[in-house]
Amino acid sequence: QVQLVESGGGLVQAGGSLRLSCAASGRFFSIYTMGWFRQAPGKEREFVAAISTSGGRTSYADSVKGRFTISRDNAKNTVYLQMNTLKPEDTAVYYCAAGQMSVFAIRVSTMDYWGKGTLVTVSS
Repeated sequence: QVQLVESGGGLVQAGGSLRLSCAASGRFFSIYTMGWFRQAPGKEREFVAAISTSGGRTSYADSVKGRFTISRDNAKNTVYLQMNTLKPEDTAVYYCAAGQMSVFAIRVSTMDYWGKGTLVTVSS
């Protein structure tokens, strides 16, 4: 069992930056591929970024490539999402999730564990 707790959300102006963190409990954090997803009001949850167990491979949605960076620290059982050059369309609840698949096979339906989310609001 893995429990995930996100933090770092908040209100930021367009063009600004935020760093989200996701702290995981449990002894086997390093065996999970970790992903960030988001869900805007009235929309379906969508993939944002993923990182492999070792951190050596990453994957991003086209909408965030070049602006967001995912990283992880297995010693701290934590995964991060650095978000730069934020846009109003990035406004959403951001969720951390864990699964056992390739970063290129990440899907909402294939994740095993989810956090409760943290709200990011980008004002124009």
